Amino acid sequence: MTIYFFILPLIESLIYSFNKTEVTQGGMKMSFIGWKNYVNAFRKDQDYSKALVAMIENTVLRTPLILIFSIFIAVILNQKFKGRTFARSVFFLPVIIATGPVIDIINGNMSTGGYAGGSEQFSSMFEADLVDQLLNFLGIYNISDKLTMIINSLTTDILNLVWNSGIQILLVLSALQGIPLSAKEAAQIEGATSWEFFWKVTIPYISPMILSSVVYTIVDSFVDPQNEVMTIVLNKASNWEHGYSAAMAWAYFLIVAVFLALVVALVNKFVYYEVE
Repeated sequence: MTIYFFILPLIESLIYSFNKTEVTQGGMKMSFIGWKNYVNAFRKDQDYSKALVAMIENTVLRTPLILIFSIFIAVILNQKFKGRTFARSVFFLPVIIATGPVIDIINGNMSTGGYAGGSEQFSSMFEADLVDQLLNFLGIYNISDKLTMIINSLTTDILNLVWNSGIQILLVLSALQGIPLSAKEAAQIEGATSWEFFWKVTIPYISPMILSSVVYTIVDSFVDPQNEVMTIVLNKASNWEHGYSAAMAWAYFLIVAVFLALVVALVNKFVYYEVE
């Protein structure tokens, strides 16, 4: 099954990337053109190069923010307080919503899952601009365009941050719960403060999961269908330019692989592995 559904399409896409493809009545007609698709992607298609640079910049900026936010929330959720289970479920809820038929309902695409009709009613509450409505209700919407823009920007960034941190919070939280009691007792005997315990005990112990979170965040950012590069690749494929889109996809894959390898090599130098 793996060979049929993954390996063979992967090989076929690589073959397409070196050919000019044309859909005919009998199937796919290919004309070998070598590296021309790759050259055109970087030299002639300016949108593709700009999208690549923008995607890398966005990933470099958002990855540290997501990691810091995930560690901060995980440390809070690891404490004992009333409603802890509910708080944990709230931060993991976006992960559940963003998978399966739920995201189709939010986007009003219930017809794709056999629920034709009524999708607009179900998705309307997600499509409504609740921030604007709240500002209107408070009577401060039209006071200042700059103030409105700042509030909208902040709320959007915060929502995106929470939305993209569910898995990372779960990973860090599992690592926090794996810190041995003996390490905490030793720190208390030594008179370590909470700040010292966090940097000298907590961070080293959870560093392997931080590395996993880095990898997940980078991959999740690069494979998001809504990012500009993926949009360009999918649009080219939709326009029957399979060879050109395959070349773009393979170039994108290699760039992501190199970027990920460099980041992992750098972060891995600061990861603490406990050896028995």
